[in-house]
Amino acid sequence: MRDFIPIAKPIIGDEEIKAVSEVLKSGMLAQGESVKRFEDGFASYLGVRNAIAVNNGTVALDLTIKALGLKNGDEVITPAFTFIATANCALYQGLRPVFADVDPKTFNIDPENLQKRITPKTRAVIGVHLYGQPFDLSAVSDICQDGKIALVEDCAQAHGAEFRGKKVGSFGSAGCFSFYPTKNMTTGEGGMITTNDDALAARLRLLRSHGDTGKYNHATLGYNYRMMNLQGAIGLVQLSRLEDFTVKRILNAAFLNENIKIKGITTPYQAKDVRHVYHQYVVRVEESFASSREKLMEYLQAKGIGSAVHYPKAVYEQPLYRELGYTKESCPVSEEVSRKVLSLPVHPSLTKEDLLYICETINSFEA
Repeated sequence: MRDFIPIAKPIIGDEEIKAVSEVLKSGMLAQGESVKRFEDGFASYLGVRNAIAVNNGTVALDLTIKALGLKNGDEVITPAFTFIATANCALYQGLRPVFADVDPKTFNIDPENLQKRITPKTRAVIGVHLYGQPFDLSAVSDICQDGKIALVEDCAQAHGAEFRGKKVGSFGSAGCFSFYPTKNMTTGEGGMITTNDDALAARLRLLRSHGDTGKYNHATLGYNYRMMNLQGAIGLVQLSRLEDFTVKRILNAAFLNENIKIKGITTPYQAKDVRHVYHQYVVRVEESFASSREKLMEYLQAKGIGSAVHYPKAVYEQPLYRELGYTKESCPVSEEVSRKVLSLPVHPSLTKEDLLYICETINSFEA
């Protein structure tokens, strides 16, 4: 009997275990040299001046929005189709999330719809590189520059992704990464903020650690959002393996694209001039499919293949946002794709036999 093929699988090896062991033996467990080396390595990898490590990806977004100095009631535009943390970080700071629709092919923020959502209160745009595919950074950056609006890149799923040969996380005011276990690289939990703005970086570092300027001198209201040395040690090793992980994801996605051939399943679209790093491999289950998305998921589960829906609702359809009064929002593309998307395994641990089995199983589905 075949082993079950999970939708995601963190890859932790002897190097990571050794790195953690060395930190444990040192006794220096909190933020320290390992975190600093990880920050420096990550900044170098992206080609940015600053990388600020924090304890998770949501904190990266929250701290960035806080550091930008937006005022209560200002508006922050986010895609309607994303993980809820993208919008929640505006709520944390007393700001109003405004939802823009997405492109039906890439699932990323639609620049034309974004333009329509801008008001005199718009102070920031959070663009999401969803599933590992960069959004249209050229068009969105131009819109933000014209309106003097801060652009924050949500790179939680896009480690190593590129737009026109340049790594994401290096375009906007800041880039925000997550190192959750299922991401393209992990530190267990953890996050990173990247920026070329030295003043913003200084503000982020201040806020990350209780507003402490040294020797218990607290200059502003800050937080304990630090990364541990244990996480930094894992991150350093994972960063050294990221390109290998990424190449495998891209090759796995190419195999799935070529070999999934069944009516009603649309394989992922890749935009021009981007490096899509396939945090998720997401197909669309169309109306022309022989059955429902849910029946396909049940079938795959019975055959030993994991799948998932990322994400089943537009953010404003979530109970939280309904209670906050988001009852008249209309992002029809986001609502449509949320009913159709299905994530299949694409992680680097997959073997050629796994990939072939996934394709043959899907192609053999009968209603």
